[in-house]
Amino acid sequence: MATAPIKAQAFLANLALFKELAPAELERIAGHTRQVRATRSEILFHRGDPANGFYIVVYGQVKLAFISSKGDEKVVEIIGPGASFGEAVMFMEKPHVVTAQVLADSLLLYVQREAVFDELGRDPGFARRIIAGLARRLHQLMGDLEAYSMRSGTQRVIGYLLRDETGAKEPAAELEVTLPTTKGIVASRLNLTQEHFSRILHELAAEGLIEVHGRTVLIPDAERLRQYAL
Repeated sequence: MATAPIKAQAFLANLALFKELAPAELERIAGHTRQVRATRSEILFHRGDPANGFYIVVYGQVKLAFISSKGDEKVVEIIGPGASFGEAVMFMEKPHVVTAQVLADSLLLYVQREAVFDELGRDPGFARRIIAGLARRLHQLMGDLEAYSMRSGTQRVIGYLLRDETGAKEPAAELEVTLPTTKGIVASRLNLTQEHFSRILHELAAEGLIEVHGRTVLIPDAERLRQYAL
């Protein structure tokens, strides 16, 4: 049975970027928004394609990546539900610098550039939220760059496994982490080869720090794992 279309305006209203907009403003943006249903492995856009809008993931998963000069794929980001991508190049009016490929059957919203630009002119608060969102993305990418440059592969993997715990008031003693996609894609995200990533997981398991069951990683003692990375 076919899935009923979602109401774009209602979904947009729940996103941090749009949540403070008035109903009339949301209605205008929703009027320039279309649903995109994409199947696994489908390409949403290639590097070099024009950026005439941006995407929001309703459900599913999208990989942003590019091919290095050596012909290897480098995963820049894995986008999940509620997150957006493509805004930066849209504002710069430049072509996409990465390729976006769907990792699992997905439903996305595509917001046209004209609608966003119109609202930016009407609402300075909306502009500030756009800037804040882009700043968070830049901060995350800078953190990744620091990790790639200053941390060992083992430290990167441990940091990735413990990332969801960051900021928790009472860190859990035992954690269960589900890798969002294949080990090869996660490895590329961490700037590691798949073989190196698998070897690190094996070494951590041999130390009794983790247990690996497919994409599920059980961490019996999060603090002990954290200390191992120091």
